[in-house]
Amino acid sequence: MTKKIPILLLGAALVCLPGFAQRDEHRGGSGERVGHGYIPAHGPTPAARAGAARPEEHAAARPEEHARPEEHAAAPQARPEEHAAEQHGNYRDLAGHPEAPHVHHNGTWVGHEVGRADLHLEHPWEHGRFTGGFGRGHVWHLQGGGPNRFWFNGYYFSVAPGDLAYVANWNWNGDPIVIYEDPDDPGWYLAYDVRLGTYVHVMFLGA
Repeated sequence: MTKKIPILLLGAALVCLPGFAQRDEHRGGSGERVGHGYIPAHGPTPAARAGAARPEEHAAARPEEHARPEEHAAAPQARPEEHAAEQHGNYRDLAGHPEAPHVHHNGTWVGHEVGRADLHLEHPWEHGRFTGGFGRGHVWHLQGGGPNRFWFNGYYFSVAPGDLAYVANWNWNGDPIVIYEDPDDPGWYLAYDVRLGTYVHVMFLGA
């Protein structure tokens, strides 16, 4: 009887293994999970290093379509649905991942596009530069506002109009975020939501 118990336990373990494997496959593995407190060690790779075209090469074609900085800084009437046409693709690369730019737990930045004309600014950093601190070690908690004007610790930002659809589930009164420098779009920063693992382009409005 005692010899049968280990055999029964082994059989039960073999039956459970496919279930565990299926859950891990659906999750994408530890390197491809999203959010849940993960903080990237650094921002996305600059386009020049990655061999991509510089943003100004794309933006120079039709300068009349470039948004003025003040249009980014003050647009309280803007709603995410109004900018649905400006979305730049579906970033759900794996089952269970968000339909928004996000970062895998292996440090891969998904959705950092280069050459978006809507991010071109004639006068980058017209409100000054953010000096509060970037990346790991500088986790901020949102303290109010909304996509068009939010703040933390006395610093004020606004989300790029073309990215408004990606912050519909952000908690503007508590979500932890980390700010990264955007290596390709002068005048913009990347705000990463630690809870969700998603990120958007933001403009610094001053302190």
